[in-house]
Amino acid sequence: MMNERDEQFHDFVLARRAGLVRTATLLTAGDAHLAEDLVQGTLTKLYVGWPAFRRADNPEGYVRRALVNALTDERRRLWRRRERPVAEIPDQVHRGPDDVPGGDRLRQALKELPPRMRAAVVFRYFYDLGVAETADALNCSEGTVKSQTARALDRLRTALEPRGSFLRQGVNR
Repeated sequence: MMNERDEQFHDFVLARRAGLVRTATLLTAGDAHLAEDLVQGTLTKLYVGWPAFRRADNPEGYVRRALVNALTDERRRLWRRRERPVAEIPDQVHRGPDDVPGGDRLRQALKELPPRMRAAVVFRYFYDLGVAETADALNCSEGTVKSQTARALDRLRTALEPRGSFLRQGVNR
């Protein structure tokens, strides 16, 4: 028999899990397995801290921050830096975003961003959050969100720029 807290949490998970997985998938640049792990870890921590979540002024921000913190914690694990899971073992080494099977250059470019930069882009442009809401989710200042977003966009533009571009070669039009 479930108590009131368990029922509230159960209802929350039923209503929000799919959205959390979607957000986590974007934050992990398409790594579905890592996204599932992040959501599971976030939900576990959320269950433990359920009273704090219920008292939060901004429950959405609370969950976003917990998800970003889970990603940051995951990336800090030493073994994670060495292991690179892939669905199939490649015949050759991939040299850049254009060489990725399927040509998904944006996903590859997102993977190359540091986690907090990627989170700033995901929250600002995929979820259309304002600077203040993104700052709250990342637990940083609005100025940090602006600078991280600008740097991330510069990196993405460079990574997604067509090869042989006049800009990349330094030739002005």
